[in-house]
Amino acid sequence: MATFLQQLCVDWPAAPARPAPDALRTRALSQLSPARDGGALPPGALGTVCLKELVEERGRMAGYDPNLDSCVVTEDALSVLAELQEAGQQTLEDGPPGPAAAPAAGMDGCTVVHVVSCEEEFQQQKLDLLWWKLDDQAPLRQKHLVCGPVKVAGVPGSLTALEYYELRQAQVCKASARKHGRDLTSDPAWTEVFRVLSVASIKFEMLSTAPQSQLLLALADRTSVKGTRSGVFVMYNCARLATLFEGYSLGVEQGLYPAAPPASRLDFSLLRDEGEWLLLFNSILPFPDLLSWTGALARATPGLHTAVRTETVCKFLVQLTMDFSSYYNRVHVLGEPRPHLFAQMCARLQLLRALREVLHAGLAMLGLPPLSHV
Repeated sequence: MATFLQQLCVDWPAAPARPAPDALRTRALSQLSPARDGGALPPGALGTVCLKELVEERGRMAGYDPNLDSCVVTEDALSVLAELQEAGQQTLEDGPPGPAAAPAAGMDGCTVVHVVSCEEEFQQQKLDLLWWKLDDQAPLRQKHLVCGPVKVAGVPGSLTALEYYELRQAQVCKASARKHGRDLTSDPAWTEVFRVLSVASIKFEMLSTAPQSQLLLALADRTSVKGTRSGVFVMYNCARLATLFEGYSLGVEQGLYPAAPPASRLDFSLLRDEGEWLLLFNSILPFPDLLSWTGALARATPGLHTAVRTETVCKFLVQLTMDFSSYYNRVHVLGEPRPHLFAQMCARLQLLRALREVLHAGLAMLGLPPLSHV
């Protein structure tokens, strides 16, 4: 899974090496309770610690499973906690400067988000509380992002994450060969393009479903914009925007078009096409609200669970590119090099510059770079 996350360019926090949980073991041994009712502990267990009292003391009942009582302490659990400690400290040391990253702030200055499957949520809540129980420096803010199951449609058995990545990459390369009429996989100039397209395909497919819902992967190479092709479709239109501005810059160099005047001198009343209003009111103007709504985890909200709205970001970007694609196919932005057309052309280019900024910022939220060609 770590390799899969690296392929998706996900900067997942991890301890540089598996640390020894000596301090945690010493603290745990001092707080172990005997097995209740004379019951035997499972093999490898050091003992049990009471968690219910800690939940009540912290006033953190909201969101925790009401059946949480005691936790069996094992060497494996202590090793996982030691990795959490080390990864959290490493993140603080490598993070950007600021009050939350200052050494004096310690772990209190960060929020730990446990990304956990619905099947493992109960055990992860125990680990969360055990960290508080055994470590005085444990972060005060711990949130849980519970993710639904991932299923594969129509395929018996299991599919590994790496096999899934290789499948989507092969589909991207095959689609490119159909488009360009030749196989480009051996061309070094296209290696990074294929990598980004593969990552975009996977991220849009997985993040277009709300994290808490079940994700059903359709492995067939569909052509629907709303299916597995949505990420490629978005990146394709990102490249079309780049090509448009490259064409304009080349026209300016050749003396065909004038250099773009300041926005304050443009006549935006010349933007009369319905598609231009769609781009403005459906994509450009609402984007700041989308950022404030989805751009950060709710750190200070009460309760244990947090939510991310990746599906909202994906839906927004797909709709933006669909509107742009429709407009671009119908309107010739770079018209004939005639002076009486320049004012409208420059107004349209300014609108599309704003759209490009929104698109690039939206892709950055998903950890995707813009492409200049596909």
